[in-house]
Amino acid sequence: MSRMMKRVVEASYLTAQSAAHYRTILRYFYDQHERMRDFITPEEILQHLRTIPQFEQYDEEQLHQQLAQLVEWNNLTARQDMTNARTIEEYKKKRFRYQPTPYTIEIERMLIELEKMVDDTFKGSLERSQFERLLETLQKLEAKPMTPDACMALWEDILQYFKTIRTSTADYIAYINSEKTDQRMQTEAFLIYKAQFTSYLRDFIVSLQKTSFQIVELLQKLSLEVMQPFFRELVNKERLIPRLEEIQLTDEELCQQYEQYWQSIQRWFLEVGGEKSELEILQWQTNEMIRRITRYVQRLGERQHHFKSRRNDYIHLAKWFGDCENVADAHKLSSVVFGMMQVQHIQLKTYTTDDLHSDTWDEKPELVSMKPRTNRYREKTKATGTMLQTAQKQKQREQYLQERQQQEMVLSSYFNEGYVQLSQLHEVESFVRKLLLSWMAKARTNQQGLVKTENGMLLRVHVLQENIVLHAEDGQLSMPDVRFELVKEGEHGGAI
Repeated sequence: MSRMMKRVVEASYLTAQSAAHYRTILRYFYDQHERMRDFITPEEILQHLRTIPQFEQYDEEQLHQQLAQLVEWNNLTARQDMTNARTIEEYKKKRFRYQPTPYTIEIERMLIELEKMVDDTFKGSLERSQFERLLETLQKLEAKPMTPDACMALWEDILQYFKTIRTSTADYIAYINSEKTDQRMQTEAFLIYKAQFTSYLRDFIVSLQKTSFQIVELLQKLSLEVMQPFFRELVNKERLIPRLEEIQLTDEELCQQYEQYWQSIQRWFLEVGGEKSELEILQWQTNEMIRRITRYVQRLGERQHHFKSRRNDYIHLAKWFGDCENVADAHKLSSVVFGMMQVQHIQLKTYTTDDLHSDTWDEKPELVSMKPRTNRYREKTKATGTMLQTAQKQKQREQYLQERQQQEMVLSSYFNEGYVQLSQLHEVESFVRKLLLSWMAKARTNQQGLVKTENGMLLRVHVLQENIVLHAEDGQLSMPDVRFELVKEGEHGGAI
């Protein structure tokens, strides 16, 4: 049975009937372990327990029974203390000192972290500095050969920064997407934090775009083959640490572990097997959060505007009208506030003058034909002939076919060896670049990477990991290296 499937006896004290006693005892062992005191006597434990109000009447015999139970659950290991025996009875009594097991220490450490959680919500953060530190650490991998100690220190920094990035970002995304946070965003109190949220997310996106491309480029260069000397130095450092276990991992197994860790880092930042990387998903989720916050703020603004009362505005206007001395002044005020009551619209199709100071009545009138407002009205039309322009169409057709024939000849020359690889090309024509990119786009929709050209030629498209610069007549394009393999010839041996 694997270790993952076995029963964890060490956690039994958490759900036992006397869990309060067991947890208090083991928490004291954990505190002393953090102070580098491993072996504790029962007398010291009893003295500590009786300082707690709930354990003032705690019995010594009960303590020995519970310590024995913790030993049975593999939470403690007992060692007989044969020193300081003042009488024969003390020597025969088998006085013990107890030490916590590694399982117990890790369980207590986990419980302390859980106790720090105020509620059951995720926290996390989007720290820009962690990406920058990871980039600086990865750049050191390209330096000159290092000692095993320096390699191990660098490796621990990489794992630490990567773990912080992975856990903190995942927790913060979960926090934003939680139901409680979503409900709080839909309240008017969220408007106070709107600017802070959007600024925080936008700054993270900008910083991530600056560093992520450099990290991706470094990870593409630092493949498993390139990292093998570094992994061997880590194995050498691991071998310098004395171990007393009978079963130890071989050098090959240790190196394989480091390779798996490195592949996990690469999969987080790079696309593998056509699947999006976690980095791309993080960028999409962050942008989606900004859009969602914007939608919530817009809805809150519309809601406030909908229920806003214009009563005070109308009272203020009424005071203005009440201060008017006569009806003529009231009409003037009404024309300013409400505009004209009956407006006749004048529309001109063309401008007759560019003079800004010219008046409308100084210009010549324009004749406008009015159509009857009835659904039976139809405009009179005259039958007109259509020019066929046969000669011009034939000339354009011949010119188009000639261009297609020249393009087929050019493309056929590229497939002389049965394949085309972009990294082996020098400068290509602009139409060749457009065709190659269109074939790549069509091949992405096919699971086997196949694409069929207009002339019936069947190609298999392989997108390689290496980045290249494709030189064309109309410019340069940075893109992955692509190989086009000819699977089946076209109907006329052409390529288009």
